[in-house]
Amino acid sequence: MQQQYEGYKDLADSLKSASALLNLEGKSQLHQDIITICNHLVNPSFRIAVFGPFNHGKSTLLNAMLGNRTLPIDLIPTTGAAITIKYGSDLQTRIILVDGTEIYRSGTEVLQEFAILDGNRQMRKDVASVEIFCPHPFLETGVELLDLPGTNDREEQDNLVRKELLSADLVIQLLDARKLMTLGERENLRDWLLDRGIKTVIFVANFINLLEPDEQKQVQNRLVFVAESFRAELPPGFSNLYRVDALPALRARLKGDVAAANSSGLAAFETALQNIVEILQPNRGSVRLPRVQAIASQIQLSLKAKIDHIAIEIKSFDDKQNTKIEIKQKAANLIYKGFAISVGELRDWLALPNLLTKYQAEAAVALAENNFTSWQTNTLKKDLTQLQLAAGKWLDQAYEFFHEEQPQDLLIPFPSEPQLILPSKSSNTDDLSEPGSIAVGGGIGWLLGGPVGAAVVGSISYLLNKNIQNQDEQLAKESYHQEVAKLCITAIEDYLSRFSAQGLSILIEYEQKAEKIICFELIQEPQEITNKRKILQQLQNGFNQFLQKLEKVKILSNYQPYKEIPQSPNINRKYSPQPERVKTFLQKDPDIKQQQENTAKNTGTRVKFVSPPPPKASPSPRPEELEAKFRDWELNEEIARMKAEMRSPNACRQTSPGSQTGKQQNTTQSNKTPNQAQIDKITHAYDILGLQANASQAEVKQAYRTLVKKWHPDLFVNQPQLLKQAQEKMHIVNEAYTILNGK
Repeated sequence: MQQQYEGYKDLADSLKSASALLNLEGKSQLHQDIITICNHLVNPSFRIAVFGPFNHGKSTLLNAMLGNRTLPIDLIPTTGAAITIKYGSDLQTRIILVDGTEIYRSGTEVLQEFAILDGNRQMRKDVASVEIFCPHPFLETGVELLDLPGTNDREEQDNLVRKELLSADLVIQLLDARKLMTLGERENLRDWLLDRGIKTVIFVANFINLLEPDEQKQVQNRLVFVAESFRAELPPGFSNLYRVDALPALRARLKGDVAAANSSGLAAFETALQNIVEILQPNRGSVRLPRVQAIASQIQLSLKAKIDHIAIEIKSFDDKQNTKIEIKQKAANLIYKGFAISVGELRDWLALPNLLTKYQAEAAVALAENNFTSWQTNTLKKDLTQLQLAAGKWLDQAYEFFHEEQPQDLLIPFPSEPQLILPSKSSNTDDLSEPGSIAVGGGIGWLLGGPVGAAVVGSISYLLNKNIQNQDEQLAKESYHQEVAKLCITAIEDYLSRFSAQGLSILIEYEQKAEKIICFELIQEPQEITNKRKILQQLQNGFNQFLQKLEKVKILSNYQPYKEIPQSPNINRKYSPQPERVKTFLQKDPDIKQQQENTAKNTGTRVKFVSPPPPKASPSPRPEELEAKFRDWELNEEIARMKAEMRSPNACRQTSPGSQTGKQQNTTQSNKTPNQAQIDKITHAYDILGLQANASQAEVKQAYRTLVKKWHPDLFVNQPQLLKQAQEKMHIVNEAYTILNGK
């Protein structure tokens, strides 16, 4: 039994801990019920409460059971406090006041001062508890009797009664046979007893002796119906309905008239009561735990509501924060992707084999014509600047988006201009008659330190096209201008080699610096949210511990334990995209992949002389160049959209344009029914792009991409008629795309 009490103490502590988590007000009903049931759980006595409306004879019945006028009784509502009657060797009364003062008196006369209603039928405010110690054998068995104020008189009294009923192991509900089970009594039976797990209830009918014989029979039948309709949880074989004429029973006991006491029904009731207590008392857990279960359900419901409210607040914050982070991560990856592409193009351009292929011939001619500085400025620098700006704009985008480290311009300097030391010219050599000599334009016209002449220019083109330098001294005798041409070619190769090596080295450093720019610091969450996470964790732990305590005493719960919520993973971290994040993209892009393969292949073999590309007037862009432009446009468009999302104060999780959720959002956003003109306009736009009317945004975008590649005006720069047609076509396609993108 002692072990059982220890278990109840743990349960009581758990109830108090759960109550503390709720921060209940001291006057709240749930808080008072928790305190009451906790005190009751550790109370070793078996409490019997007498309950009913005022003037039903509650105090009279208890006096009859005790055999004397222990409690004050009168024709008006008298009892103004919950009076606990305990065993004591002498009849004594103890009054405990709210301020802690204890008043001991022999007998019970002091009750007239502290335990009855005043002239305004109000309870005293300064009385905390009233106890009577009485030398009665029934009380000596560990039983306590509780005399409660009458109900249906004052709200304050009703609140006190409702509270004290929770601490009663057995409730005696006193009924007035003259007005059996009023509406108020039925409501109290349901709200104060049944709904709170209090089902060990005995009905005692009083005042039947005041009725006529015929009325007594009718009332008796109604009483049986009342008793049968209420399924009390009493030991088997015991009735939950008894008749006791309280006042005659008290008079009989005071006179010692056994026969009169028996005829009043008191003896039969007392016998049954003692037997019921004898059975229930050893296993008080079966009586008390249902009340705990009722209160525990309220605690769990309140705790869950509090937990869920905080969890929703945290989730709302996390969703917004994660959405912003996802937008930034996507932006970082897109910017890094664009940067990687631009840097890759610049790296390919700087590769020596590619520089030789594209510029060696022009540069050698410019050197031969003493026009190298102009060529370097108008051709090489122009191309380099375009590629440098293309790479640098992504770092500018990153700084504008993330505001991390300020980017620096990518500056690749040019090596010093190549210097030629012309060989001595043999005086007896006729250059024009030598094999392999080529005279171009206005003749040779040598000027040391000036132009080397048209013949040397012709030799440069001849030597590069024929690639005769790869043949070891194929010509036994070379002309003078061919020898000078070789010097120009070699000088340009050395110049481009130095330019390539220096540029690639600078580019590596530039890429390393870019890592500090294309990144962002994950913002530390507000202290308020951090505190809420701690509170949520405490509440969930307390909730789970409470469930465990209930499970130990076989109290079932409708709730499952909470799983531990991990702390926000986005605290005190810096996100920086890594090459692996864009590797998949680069591998999927055939043009970029081919460029990488070509670069890797050409870097392994040093090609000294390759054929120069044929000159073109106003060249049209190649398909891969147009693809690069379109890809660049797509990345810029996507980043601009994400910037707009970041500026929005209520940025929410985005869905892909082609997803079902995206379609649902489009439907929601277009709740307003468009007029017929709008419908026709949208339908026509779908037709222009060659799509069905239910096409997704992803399909719209892909169709637009295909048409741009087909009709981009840059493809027809040398075809005036087709150029005009392409411009008109693209105007129509752009209008259709704008309509479908904003519908």
